[in-house]
Amino acid sequence: MNPLEQLGLTSVEEDLVRLEALLTEAVIFGDAYLDAVTTHLIDAGGKRLRALLAIASATSGERPATHEDLMGAVSLELMHVASLYHDDVMDEAEIRRNVDSVNARYGNLIAIVAGDYLMARSAGIAADLGAESASLMARTLAWLTRGQVSEVRTAFSLDRSERDYFEAIEGKTAALMSSSCRMGAMTAQLSTVETEALAEFGRCFGMVYQLRDDILDLTATDNQLGKPAGQDLAEGIYSLPTLYALRDSRQAEELSSLLGRPLEDDDRERARKLVVATDGINRTMLAANRFLADAHRAIAVLPSATLRVGFTALITSLLEELPRY
Repeated sequence: MNPLEQLGLTSVEEDLVRLEALLTEAVIFGDAYLDAVTTHLIDAGGKRLRALLAIASATSGERPATHEDLMGAVSLELMHVASLYHDDVMDEAEIRRNVDSVNARYGNLIAIVAGDYLMARSAGIAADLGAESASLMARTLAWLTRGQVSEVRTAFSLDRSERDYFEAIEGKTAALMSSSCRMGAMTAQLSTVETEALAEFGRCFGMVYQLRDDILDLTATDNQLGKPAGQDLAEGIYSLPTLYALRDSRQAEELSSLLGRPLEDDDRERARKLVVATDGINRTMLAANRFLADAHRAIAVLPSATLRVGFTALITSLLEELPRY
């Protein structure tokens, strides 16, 4: 998906161009080595999806972003980048955004410390915006940590529940999306009603976004994903389609015999096909559509028709062209 194209708000695209310089400036310390590490993924690009949500929420695409709007977006984007540094260490990832991951290039210790530095810069920028923004980022970090712990705690567990799954993705993905929208509402000083509506939209957007990713992990090609299809199965991260498949009487026994341990390529592909052969993908689509409906209800109260249309197109595009089984 191209989020800017789907959102269709020209001024937000222009604001994101302004954001790029601020992102780099925010992490430059003056030490050539540290600066190379902390700007590594920033320079590699990315969708800037969280920044986009913050800026669109603040401006509705109807005015240029203020400096406060942009710095709120920078704070969220830096927290996201920091989480990628830490995630790649935990996952032993070698590639991120089509470049070497920070841990692969500089080692795990440097990646962890650099991620901590980015978290600190995120918090510092939020504090400069005011106590309410600082509090928001502290709560967001707590949610991120809770989601990560929930995922690690249930890794390779055949007893992982739907509640475990939703707890993990709400923390790891949806909380940051929700906070992005809330931050934009805060820097724009929107009403309480608008702020809560935008935060709820961001939460639902994040849930749909992760459900979509979990479907694609099982159904897309290796080339589309940039990694082997079914990699989550190999790494013991059993997403919603897999949890449904484990309760399917036709496939449960064979699938259970494969899971619960790391998988080599042949077993990973066999497990992936077993999951896809059940109704797990379609049931996950139904769950995504429930969050989509909640998102539509949330933004119905927003006074800006421009933003309602843009956000509707953005979240709807997540589920377009997904396979049905």
